[in-house]
Amino acid sequence: MEDKWLSFIPPKPFSFQISWVGEREPLHPLLKPFTLRMYSQTEHFTDSKMALTPLACVLLLLSMHCYISTLAVLLKSTNSKPWVNEFESIELSCMIESITTTKPRIEWKKIKNGDPSYVYFDNQISGDLERRAKIREPATLVILNATRSDSADYRCEVTAPNDQKSFDEILISLTVRVKPVVPRCSVPKSIPVGKPAELHCLEDEGYPKSQYQWFRNKEEIPLDPKSSPKFFNSTYTLDGEMGTLKFSAVRKEDAGEYYCRAKNEAGISECGPQMMEVYDINIAGIILGVVVVVMVLLCITVGIFCAYKRGYFTSQKQTGNNYKPPAKGDGVDYVRTEDEGDFRHKSSFVI
Repeated sequence: MEDKWLSFIPPKPFSFQISWVGEREPLHPLLKPFTLRMYSQTEHFTDSKMALTPLACVLLLLSMHCYISTLAVLLKSTNSKPWVNEFESIELSCMIESITTTKPRIEWKKIKNGDPSYVYFDNQISGDLERRAKIREPATLVILNATRSDSADYRCEVTAPNDQKSFDEILISLTVRVKPVVPRCSVPKSIPVGKPAELHCLEDEGYPKSQYQWFRNKEEIPLDPKSSPKFFNSTYTLDGEMGTLKFSAVRKEDAGEYYCRAKNEAGISECGPQMMEVYDINIAGIILGVVVVVMVLLCITVGIFCAYKRGYFTSQKQTGNNYKPPAKGDGVDYVRTEDEGDFRHKSSFVI
């Protein structure tokens, strides 16, 4: 008598397809796409058919995942976008999750402005990180003294020849923050009441770009003057990104010591205080000064006219009565005759 398996067959068994994503070929010849049919109860089967319960299917998938992991090198990082202050140390994490090759090839490349360059190659630190970095096993790059030029993308590459998936890489973006230097501040020394004035503050070393604050007599000037009773009547505009403080019309109350602060995530820097005086315009003094200048010019003009009238500026003409005979030469006398109107020699020699 032939043995037979008898069981209840569900009217609509469910099934799903297992396939590999991201690979043109499966990682292993045995791991090809196939279909699993799952039943809530045992199904009648013959030949190669078999019944799988949901629990057995889950166990199968877990075992397959473990098997696939052992065939591929996989990398991960604890922080893909780290930051560090200038002159401090930083780790660029590159962790190997799974690998079967005992001695994989590890390389680090720095990518700045689209141009890659080696910083770790053939088990040696190279490039601009030489003598400033080291490798912490298995593949983490440690920069000991970060500078502003180290801000870039870094790529960790691991090659494992004995693994079915023999290559993997991760990209890490490093930002080096730079503290601002002492800003250059420009404050006018004196401004008349009602006139416009501009105060400037600038520094270009900090990274990220600095934001600016202005202070008067050690008290911060708010962005909106209406938000503070002390600055409520002031007519200024403050640009925190450009560092400019503009008064459309200064008041006596705007006089004081001004200084600027530049700040970013790495720190702050301040310029020294500078005094700005606000003075009233003396209209009476200006009019008096103009009158004095006009009177002086009038007196000078009258004096010149009087001197001209009295003949101080006329020149005397030379006439015949003013003629003087030339000096006598040695041993010769000159005599003028009335008839000839000329000179002749008077013979006399001195021996």
